[in-house]
This record gives sequence, structure tokens and C-alpha cells, in this order.
Amino acid sequence: MAQIPPRHGGNLQQAARQLGCRPEQLLDFSASLVPFGPPAALRRVWRRALRGGATADLVAYPDRSYRDLREAIALHHGIDPAAVLPGNGAAELFTWAARDAAALGLNTLLAPGFADYQRALACWDGRWCTSLLQLPHRNAGPQAVTEALVEPLPPLGGPLWITNPHNPTGQLWSRESLLQLLEQVPLLVVDEAFLPLLPGGEQQSLLPLAAEHPQLVVIRSLTKLCAIAGVRLGYAVALPQRLHQWSQWRDPWPVNGLAAAAGGALIADRSWQQRVQRWLGREGPWLQQALARRPGLRVSPSAANYVLISADHSLQPLRIALEQQHRILLRDCRSFEGLDERWLRLAVLDRRRNQQLLRALDQALVPDRA
Repeated sequence: MAQIPPRHGGNLQQAARQLGCRPEQLLDFSASLVPFGPPAALRRVWRRALRGGATADLVAYPDRSYRDLREAIALHHGIDPAAVLPGNGAAELFTWAARDAAALGLNTLLAPGFADYQRALACWDGRWCTSLLQLPHRNAGPQAVTEALVEPLPPLGGPLWITNPHNPTGQLWSRESLLQLLEQVPLLVVDEAFLPLLPGGEQQSLLPLAAEHPQLVVIRSLTKLCAIAGVRLGYAVALPQRLHQWSQWRDPWPVNGLAAAAGGALIADRSWQQRVQRWLGREGPWLQQALARRPGLRVSPSAANYVLISADHSLQPLRIALEQQHRILLRDCRSFEGLDERWLRLAVLDRRRNQQLLRALDQALVPDRA
């Protein structure tokens, strides 16, 4: 029976068991996280929590309203705290967005696209269709969504889900094109998990509008920006009435006390975000240019901290060779609708590890002359 590729990258424990090594021996290009995190602010907050007494964040139940965290996020974005809802990562918030979306008719998703939207809609028996993107795309953006499709969008009677920048292509969508789509749908769900990493990315954000627009939900994650995938922390911005309903549906304490305590410090650390953007602005183009010089590989332009590559033949042997011979993990893209074994996605890391990947690629791509 053929193995089903995972829907997410970063499966270190599973990969380590299969390869007979320890997780720390793996070089992970399958999960797109900032390579030099977590921020020092996180460690400072947690040291205080671990030293605390009976009311410390580690011991006491979290504040069910998450007031301090909501106010910190709201202050960062200049919006009403009532328009903010923290969540157990973006994935939890997709689930509640999908409950609203499933009740509004046929959902439209872009393909290839992030499979977790389908998972969330399936929780509520939601229906969806897909609109195919042109592959490979021409530029990293910002580009109009409608210009990147294989065929024009059909009349949109139901919700539309958009990832900005798009996953897995790294295409950045223009704010103007998203605003045009917003006026055509009963609900637009915009996943901006990677947008804060991009230099100039905030210029394309719909988040400031989401606090007051009844047809718009914007979801963000601190996982990617701060390299805290294990902490699980994200937030939604939407009309307060919508978020109040979500909070009635879900478990009492979806965000643990340590994550809630850290979130306020992380969201306020503007110097960290600036550092991340400087890194991506330098390392992203460098890695894309270096990959494009490797024979037989096509590199899709990307504004994000991940790069989609393809070839005329299956890249599964390459992926497996990198795992088994070099302990390097790349993202298997067969879980993305519209992609097959000819596609892989890889993260942008720091220069040392990016060079290590390139050396391994050079060895794996050498034709067998035996």
C-alpha cells in the first residue's frame, strides 16, 4: 500500500524513527520557520513564570477572556481588543472559521493550497470546490489573484479562502485584488500566517479592515514568525460578534497559560520582526538564485520563506536520497491538490544551512555514471 504523504512539514519525530537517528540530527527544510528563534523575550517571560508561585502562569488556570493577550495584539495592530481572538495555533481558528463558512454554501479554495482548510470544512460537513492556479507562476508579486488562475473564477455564491502569501507557491497577493473579491462573497477567510515575515508584507494585509467588516476574517500565527511551532499560538481578527460566538463554541482554555503569557511579549517585539524581514529579504532571493543554477530544477518565484521547486521527472528519489544520505528533510508536495511527485517545497533557512542543502543537492543531482 502506497504511503500517504503528510499534510504538514516538520514531522521530525516520525522521520527520525524511520531513519534510525535522533531528531536533532535532522536538518529540517520541510517546515518553514524562522531559523534563529525563538526570541529572547519568550525565554524571559517563561523564566518568570517558572519562578512564580500559586498565581503564576504555569500553575493557575488561564484567564478565559485572554484579556491581556488580546489587548497586546490589539495595541500592536491599532484595533479594538474585542476584534481579537487568540487560538491554539491558526489551525484551531480555521476550525471555527469553517463552522461559519460551512453554513454559507459552497466554499472556494485555490489549488494547490493548504490542506488544513479542507480538514476544517470537513469537520462541519462543509462543501468546497477548487480553482486552479497557473503553475509555475510568473513572479512573486504582489499580483492580482484573478490574474494567476487557469480559468476565471466562477460566480462566488459562497465563502472564499485565501492564503497570503500563498502556500505552497510563495505568491504574494495584492491588497487591491483581495478587496475586490471581498465584495463578491458572504465570507472571505484570509490566512496571513506568513505575511509578517515579508519585507513590505503588511502593505498587502487586510487585517486592519477585518475588525469592522462583517464579511472578513483574518487569521495569523506566531508560530512561523517566532519559531515556536511547539507552543501553538495564533489569533483571529474579525467582527467582535463573530468572535464572541466562536468563544462560546470552543473549549474553555484553548491557549495555555505559558503561551498566553509569552504572546504579549512576542507581538510587541518589533525589533524581532524587523530582524526577520531583513533576513528573508537577503536570504530568500539568494537561495532562489542558487537553486535556479542547479541542473534540471525549476524554481518558482517566492516572496515567502519557502520555495517551490519542480522538474520534468519525479523528485521523490531526490527527496529520499537527501533524507537517507544527508538527513535533510524537504516537503513532499503530493498532499497539495494539483501537485504530484515532480514538486517539492523547501524552507529558507540561514546561510550556513542553506549552503549545506546546496552541497547535498549537488551530490544527489550528479548522474550515476556506473
